Amino acid sequence: MGEKAHAHPGAAGGVPTAGHPSDVRNVVLVGHSGSGKTTLVEALALTAGAVNRAGRVEDGATVSDHDEIERRRRRSVQLSLVPVAWDGRKVNLLDTPGYADFVGELRAGLRAADAALFIVSAAQEAESVAATTRAVWEECALVGMPRAIVVTHLDTARTSFEEMTRICAETFGGDDPDAVLPLYLPVLGPEGADGHAPLTGLTGLLTRRILDYSSGERAELPPAPEEEGPLDEVRNRLIEGIIAESEDESLMDRYLDGGGEDIDMATLIGDLERAVARGTFFPVLAAAPAAEGARQGIGTVELLELITRGFPTPLERTPPTVTTPSGSPRSAPVCDPEGPLLAEVVKTSSDPYAGRISLVRVFSGTLRPDDTVHLCGHGLDAAGHEPHPCHEAELRVTALSTPFGRQQHPADRCVAGDLVCVGRLGEAETGDTLSASGDPILIEPWSTPDPLLPTAVRAHGKADEDKLSHALARLVAEDPTLRLEQNPDTHQVVLWCLGEAHQEVALERLRSRYGVQVDAEPHRVALRETFAGRAAGRGRHVKQSGGHGQFAICEIEVEPLPAGSGIEFVDKVVGGSVPRQFIPSVEKGVRAQAARGLAAGHPLVDVRVTLLDGKAHSVDSSDAAFQTAGALALREAASDARIQLLEPVCEVAVLVPDDYVGPVMSDLSGRRGRVVGTEQSPGGRTLVRAEVPETEIGSYALDLRSLTHGTGRFDRTHARFEAMPQQLAEKVRAERGDGSPGA
Repeated sequence: MGEKAHAHPGAAGGVPTAGHPSDVRNVVLVGHSGSGKTTLVEALALTAGAVNRAGRVEDGATVSDHDEIERRRRRSVQLSLVPVAWDGRKVNLLDTPGYADFVGELRAGLRAADAALFIVSAAQEAESVAATTRAVWEECALVGMPRAIVVTHLDTARTSFEEMTRICAETFGGDDPDAVLPLYLPVLGPEGADGHAPLTGLTGLLTRRILDYSSGERAELPPAPEEEGPLDEVRNRLIEGIIAESEDESLMDRYLDGGGEDIDMATLIGDLERAVARGTFFPVLAAAPAAEGARQGIGTVELLELITRGFPTPLERTPPTVTTPSGSPRSAPVCDPEGPLLAEVVKTSSDPYAGRISLVRVFSGTLRPDDTVHLCGHGLDAAGHEPHPCHEAELRVTALSTPFGRQQHPADRCVAGDLVCVGRLGEAETGDTLSASGDPILIEPWSTPDPLLPTAVRAHGKADEDKLSHALARLVAEDPTLRLEQNPDTHQVVLWCLGEAHQEVALERLRSRYGVQVDAEPHRVALRETFAGRAAGRGRHVKQSGGHGQFAICEIEVEPLPAGSGIEFVDKVVGGSVPRQFIPSVEKGVRAQAARGLAAGHPLVDVRVTLLDGKAHSVDSSDAAFQTAGALALREAASDARIQLLEPVCEVAVLVPDDYVGPVMSDLSGRRGRVVGTEQSPGGRTLVRAEVPETEIGSYALDLRSLTHGTGRFDRTHARFEAMPQQLAEKVRAERGDGSPGA
């Protein structure tokens, strides 16, 4: 890693293949939107020889060839895989979206990877180390995933690598900021009048050599004499950091006695590589895309060396937790190409020509075309919802391919530790498990946030109605962070999303990918109605015709019950005024009318309906007549009583940095919320618990993000129904119509 100038190895173009897990490196790129992840991937592909200076391989594919939505928005919205070759290794670069709405794609990338590159932009300074980036760093730390940091945009005016390194050490270093140290220092050219100083090279701290790119070719030079003093100061700190992580405890004594001069370079580099692979040391590097006329980007060779030599192989990864489909514990197979098959669908996408394509990470065994595999899928997602039932099937694998941009290159196999695309894999969904035929295994799903922003959708026209259901099912199968709800109370089809951009992309995919024109409409909250006091009603349904008539009369009394009681029906008829066989008919009519609603068309709850009296006819009375009479009696009782609207109340838990506790509590109070308590959480955060009407938090996912600059998150659960304030209830009734009881 930087001990000598590197020749220009790697693939001569095309897509590399891996013969063994030791030849694979799976790296996910994480960073805030605009930090330069995709540009860095393109620069690495150029340096590795996967593309030419125009960014293309022989068949014209480019790294940036993504779907139409990404090109139109100029923003990554999905996980993409770019495989390159370096030093005889296959490097799978997993480019993830940086926008918080697409964190599901990021989590999929983390599951598929064995190490992470955190990309921070010097142009954005402290803001580039965004809340979402810090949260992902903490997630990686919990599982011990190796990480490195790449600083981009150093060629922007008034940027500072030293300042960004300090910010990264404070943000990511935790209790040990000396574990976050640079391996190279940037070399800047003359500063122009606009304050712009171009990045022309790097100085290797361990080698004391300058890697100069100013001529368009990588040249190795000695530092100037006046640079040696400041260079040694930073170099000594790096050596101390490496020695602190070394397993050889004698190195520190040797360093203190001899100043590090008697420790050979190979020992230092070996200890550095092992510390990086263990996830205890996090090097900082600088990188920039290739300048005009240059054959490679600045820092890309050094970064590829770090990936291939410092990051772990799939053999060193702890396999994910697995169970049998019934949930019984099961030991996970090790990463062995000759072992039993264990693989997971980490991403599902649809191609207008190739159909459904599944990106698969193989954890054990070898996947080949024409293999028969067992597909097993989860019913519950990480939030406990059931977007689709559990499913299992025996499937035959058709073609395997390796992606490059929008192109797919045929593959004859995929060994343990590698990634591959599988076409037409039945009804496979993101998160499904592939295992050996006859030996079903289920991988525990990765965690995803609960989508909390609702949008109701309906087909634009009759032709779209037939396609909408299928398209929505496919959309949810591809994206586990989407949740589909068929609301039985409001009769709306609701798509729950993570944010506004996530919502817009989902609707755009319905239109462009599946050809379904949809209209978004406001999400309606399911309300309830109840009686505010006692009331009586008489239902009379008497009709005469040429044949049998209809005759049914019943008298009822309605009284409110405590919340959560539902509807209670009591029979107090004496003397047989309503024949026994028709009493269930009255109850059925009452319950049917209660379900349709009375004052504003919302279901009636928490009342006791008592049947007191009635009349019947020996010929004209019937089940249908008494059902109608029961419904009429309940509607008449409602016309003489005050009907109270009930709204759902949610228990809301908001986790925010301590600095935002006051604004968040004030905002919750403005939403008619009641704060019930606060709890201190690790990392200088506070958990605010409150009870808030659901009608007030429809857009809270967006409002909280704005209020806390993206640092807050919340969960909610239904608590109960409570009476809606009178003025709001009147507004709901006015929107309903004339306020008359529902028919």
